[in-house]
Amino acid sequence: MLTGLGTSAGLIVAIGAQNAFVLSQGLRRQHHWPIAGLCSFFDALLITIGVAGMGILISESPLWMEVARWGGATFLIVYGSRSLYSAFNPKDSLKGSDATSGLGKAILMTLAVTLLNPHAYLDTVVLLGSIGGQYPIEERFWFAAGAVSFSFIWFFGLAIAARFLQPVFAKARAWQVLDTLVCLTMWAIALNLLWPVLFNQS
Repeated sequence: MLTGLGTSAGLIVAIGAQNAFVLSQGLRRQHHWPIAGLCSFFDALLITIGVAGMGILISESPLWMEVARWGGATFLIVYGSRSLYSAFNPKDSLKGSDATSGLGKAILMTLAVTLLNPHAYLDTVVLLGSIGGQYPIEERFWFAAGAVSFSFIWFFGLAIAARFLQPVFAKARAWQVLDTLVCLTMWAIALNLLWPVLFNQS
């Protein structure tokens, strides 16, 4: 469960279209609760599909296990490298989506930044599903529970604290610290995936 929590944290904390939208709506206090709820719900759904479906497929095939291991590690290393690059090229300010006045429009925008975002599927179904699939069946539930738990914690946390973050992230140094932490987290997870292969451990 703690591994699922930490892995999900490393992926979700990275600033992207979904997080920027949640932050911007939270700062404006416009429909931030349903937006956070929708983001958490779809994350939970995709994570469950990944761990339950893809996890079983991967665990039954040594070839898929290796593809998932090396593919996931490669993605994490590249993702971490991009975060490190961003740390040396910090954003000057937080740039969120435009304000969305109506609840219907806010829901549609939330669905768009969630379901039309390829990173959402890559992070949840593919990456988390691949990592969770390497655990015994009885332990996958706890991995998924940890990953889903952080999703709810993160999005509702953003909705609550977003208005206090704008002055902080107006400074380039804050973005540098965040991007550096994301980089280190991604690389640590990649090392965890490759450790058994690199050091001949089962």
